Amino acid sequence: MTGMMAEPSFLYEKLLLALPAIGDPRFHHSVIALCSHTEEGAMGVGIGTVVEGITVGDLLQQFDIEPAETFDQPVHFGGPVEMRRGFVLHSLDWGGQEVVQVGASWAVSGSLDILKAIATGAGPSRWLMALGYAGWGAGQLEAELTEHAWHLADYDQRLMYEVPAGDRWASAFAGQGVDPSKIASVGGRA
Repeated sequence: MTGMMAEPSFLYEKLLLALPAIGDPRFHHSVIALCSHTEEGAMGVGIGTVVEGITVGDLLQQFDIEPAETFDQPVHFGGPVEMRRGFVLHSLDWGGQEVVQVGASWAVSGSLDILKAIATGAGPSRWLMALGYAGWGAGQLEAELTEHAWHLADYDQRLMYEVPAGDRWASAFAGQGVDPSKIASVGGRA
């Protein structure tokens, strides 16, 4: 084994749960669906907080898309980067322009064709919309994981699509047998 380097381990298709020690109020109780993680960095979309005062129907109207029904679903705060950019996290039963499959669990899309498909009822069976994203440079997420800023959790379809956004953080921890009220705000050192 001498002289052999281990392949880097990249994370995606996981959920990042903000820990109390994160220190950034924008990420307080955040749940981020990690969509990409490479040597160059990572990208995820927040699914634990909604943008107040805007619905999916409002977004469709901004793009002059006439929906076949009323869309009063919330729009999620995807993250602080490019808040004018939208993303749809969705089930794998729809394919279109700019669809990026995230492992075997979900896909992420950012094109108008998915909005049009959703508006007409021809889109994916499960979806949520978000504005903005969270991004990390090379090695930044790995450092934050070792600094007790994030807890890594497995993807949970029920959590992503069925649990209300404001309950996802506590529900994700509870699903792993962790009482979030017992999480210390400072990590220990051995």
